[in-house]
Amino acid sequence: MITRLPSEEGIRLLLTPNRSISWRGIVLVWLGLVAVSMLVVVLMVFAGAWLVLPFAGIELTALAVGLYVAARKCWRQEVLDIGVETLTLEKGRYHRRESQLALPRRYTRVQLEPAPQEWAPPRLFLSHRDTRVALGAFLNPADIEELVGLLARNGFRLEYPPPTFEGFWW
Repeated sequence: MITRLPSEEGIRLLLTPNRSISWRGIVLVWLGLVAVSMLVVVLMVFAGAWLVLPFAGIELTALAVGLYVAARKCWRQEVLDIGVETLTLEKGRYHRRESQLALPRRYTRVQLEPAPQEWAPPRLFLSHRDTRVALGAFLNPADIEELVGLLARNGFRLEYPPPTFEGFWW
């Protein structure tokens, strides 16, 4: 998802993955699954199948870990600040900056690599000399197209890598 932020000079964009549910919603879904699972487990324990209890606990713990990891990845964000002289990319999560990279706007190239598989989105990179950093790796194809168009309208030239031939013998 691309959101335009207020900026005194230039353009400031907030790039985030699409989030269909909040953290509170994830916790409520998990608690609902715990309630249903515990109802079934209690009935099974009263029927004499007590061995179901530890496996249900392991299953619910694994589900909680999976939901937490997925939710944490969905809270990644990038802020792209396109100034007059510099291009600044800040990466982080939970509104905390974890890394920052400043590149000269004039010499920074935008590279668009095609999708490695047909179901994957294309990949976008900012490149300057030996520095090459991924931009919006979590964006869907429509958002990448929008970002590419926005960068092209602001004077950035897109570079496409030469096609590689993958033959049968090599």
